[in-house]
Amino acid sequence: MPLENLFGSKGRLVLSALLVCAIVFELAYCQKEAQQQKINPGRKPKPSITKLGRSTNKSPRAVTAKPKIKATPAAPAQTFLTQVLNRGKFKKVVDNISVQSGDTLELRCRGKPVQWSVPTYLEEDDDGRLSIVQQARYGVLTLVNTTGADTGEFSCYPMYCEDTDCRKEYDKAVKVFVFFPDPQELFVPSADYYEAIQLRTNWPTLLPCQVTSPEAKVSLHREFPPVEVAVDGKEISFNVKKGFTIHRPRPHHAGALFCVASLGNLRQSSTKYMLIYVNYPMAPPAPVIQGSPSSVTVGENLRVSCSVVGEQDVAVEFTWDYPGQQIGRPLYTQDSISPVGGGTAQQQTQSVLLVDEVRDVDQGTYTCTAQNLQGAKSVSTTVQVVPKAKPKKQKP
Repeated sequence: MPLENLFGSKGRLVLSALLVCAIVFELAYCQKEAQQQKINPGRKPKPSITKLGRSTNKSPRAVTAKPKIKATPAAPAQTFLTQVLNRGKFKKVVDNISVQSGDTLELRCRGKPVQWSVPTYLEEDDDGRLSIVQQARYGVLTLVNTTGADTGEFSCYPMYCEDTDCRKEYDKAVKVFVFFPDPQELFVPSADYYEAIQLRTNWPTLLPCQVTSPEAKVSLHREFPPVEVAVDGKEISFNVKKGFTIHRPRPHHAGALFCVASLGNLRQSSTKYMLIYVNYPMAPPAPVIQGSPSSVTVGENLRVSCSVVGEQDVAVEFTWDYPGQQIGRPLYTQDSISPVGGGTAQQQTQSVLLVDEVRDVDQGTYTCTAQNLQGAKSVSTTVQVVPKAKPKKQKP
């Protein structure tokens, strides 16, 4: 039996609707296929297949980012000195160099900017012979018409700057000692014929007999009696860039001394050094003050003592502040020095303040200040003045 007869008019309408839907879906599928072909020409679409037993909701693959390597800032250029020998010829300097007197000294110091220090003689008066120029990457020091008097240490200091504020970087300084050998002058000239130098106990003392040539042989001599002083490298030593050093001065080092230099057929004497020995203390004094007694009755006498125990032959000076100064009471003291037993080579220095017939104005603080060549220290004590006891009335 035909379908239309089976379903009737309603059946025909249903079939028509299904046919239209099939055509619409077919057209939509064809358009989608055409778009895929445009995006990937020549590539067939891959059918979507669902695999059993596995989840189709895959999480995105984790990607580990490679660490970025930061560029390390370049280290600041090391400061160093070079000597310009000729045009285009340079020499890196070491501890010391020699430049014949009369020749030109030219030094370059790497850094921007840099500062220079020169021997004292050139700082005071260079007669226009010294010039310092800052180039783009280095500083240049030039000294012309050199003499033996120019002998000394030349230093270059790199500068650390923030805006317009600059300061020397002392820990990065580079130094060179320059000798200017002079065939007529073995010692750096001095304007003084005699130079007084104080010898301090346990303090190294320098005799600055500076030679102009590192090749010169130098000895130390005493004027009276005229003998050569032994240089053993321990008690007394010699440095060609400084002179002679007495490491632990003692009284027997005092007197008039001078240096003698010889080079080839030339022999010369230095300035004479007058060495004056001073027994210099190791530390400031440590005074002790005591009132005897700390409480005194009006009309009685008062003694306040201040004493210092220290090294032998070390002078100690005492000064006092006391209440009686306000009314002009004069100062009376008794000073003494006595050795301290026990084989320690020490002495006791004492000052005693005397106050006769104490009055009410003498009550208060007494201060003693002890001073030596190393410094001063003060100590104080308080004294109380009590009135006299009234005599008891006798009964009749």
